[in-house]
Amino acid sequence: MLRRVELAACETCQRPTVACVCDRIVQFETSRRVLILQHPQEKDAVLGSAQILTASLPQAKLVIGLSWPNFAAALGEEGVNPKKWAVLFPDKEAEGEGAVGRGGQVIEPNALEGIVVLDGTWSKAKTLWWRNPWLLKLNRLTIKPSEPSIYGRLRAEPKREYVSTLESVAAALTLCGEPPEIEAQLKRVFRTMVQRVRDAKIIPPPARRPPGRRPTGRKPAP
Repeated sequence: MLRRVELAACETCQRPTVACVCDRIVQFETSRRVLILQHPQEKDAVLGSAQILTASLPQAKLVIGLSWPNFAAALGEEGVNPKKWAVLFPDKEAEGEGAVGRGGQVIEPNALEGIVVLDGTWSKAKTLWWRNPWLLKLNRLTIKPSEPSIYGRLRAEPKREYVSTLESVAAALTLCGEPPEIEAQLKRVFRTMVQRVRDAKIIPPPARRPPGRRPTGRKPAP
């Protein structure tokens, strides 16, 4: 039976207490800042990973909305150089990990001062991308995950290499020169959260389609 309602919630992270991981949070100071742009409809406090990032990284900031007039408005600060920031971008054409500028020139990731990440389902992330044209003026940072998302079957991803907001930020921080133990700890807490959700049976894994069954009732063309 689903257990989506009437569950006691943690006052800090707003998750059901059975899935709370506040007891595992460790804070890390980082040289890079992180700006998380969250779609307003991304309100899944149970499986959301942005809360873990903001609790673990004092240099991370979460803002909720659909559009902002420019980078400074989104960050809530003036005087920050957007040329020193990069947006996490799933570039299918990229041969490997790294950062590139608007003109396609290679940039050393460790020269970046901040990372922007879009938080939401892939369709919601696309909405954020197209409604904020100033993102096109930022550098682009690409990562190549070596393993599937820790979410497993709890959240379906369009492709195997697509991962959660937390996993992408954690990998990006390592790529930019932050200590690898930060990525390891973030993923450790995230893995604990996912396991607690599974153990509590709050959200069942999506049903698997029987082999050979088509997603619609249409018959294949002759």
